[in-house]
Amino acid sequence: MRPGADGTSRVRDTLRQDIIFGRLNPGTRITEAALAAKYGMSRVPVREALRALEAEGFVESRPYAGSTVSAIPVEEADDLFAVRAVVEAATARRAAERAARQLSAGAPDETWWDARRGMARILDAGDAAVAAGRLDLLPDLNVRFHLGVAALADSRSLTALLRQLAGKIEWLYAADVGSRGKDSWSEHRRIMAAVDAGSAARAAELMEAHIQASRAGYLSRFRPARD
Repeated sequence: MRPGADGTSRVRDTLRQDIIFGRLNPGTRITEAALAAKYGMSRVPVREALRALEAEGFVESRPYAGSTVSAIPVEEADDLFAVRAVVEAATARRAAERAARQLSAGAPDETWWDARRGMARILDAGDAAVAAGRLDLLPDLNVRFHLGVAALADSRSLTALLRQLAGKIEWLYAADVGSRGKDSWSEHRRIMAAVDAGSAARAAELMEAHIQASRAGYLSRFRPARD
């Protein structure tokens, strides 16, 4: 792996995935020297990757103590779900409104068709993963589905917000995929049916219910028991 921006992005992306999928547990110490040796590069791109992951909330760094893998506090997870519910309900509503305009036009534009065909491939891939018992593939497909709805909505602002949340969304989903992965994935088909029908209110309602169900499931399993 060569140094520079490309090396930095590869270290960052690899470490992020290792954290998201539990290959690096919360509290694990990460050193620049060990990562530099592992990837065969200087410490500079490694240091930049760690800084980027710290800004994203995946890593905590302290002077003279090095870096450790973060954990998502339950309170932060609750806030993330609350933000997602608002943003993604708006995204589903806009996607359905745009689909309605495509239907009324009689000849959908090619940009919309490209996005919709992409969604079909994502949904099929998720169904195949569930059928094969490959739930480990769902977190990435889940993020792609939600970004795909944003693409159908054709909103740069909403897409930008979702991209900022994407890593944390995948992290939360991966932590709970064994418990809710199949049910969560099946809900995507119903959301897309409402979007395709141009039913804006229904699409927003289903999307918000989808996020809230994920929130309730996650918090029921990871919120500390109260005395």
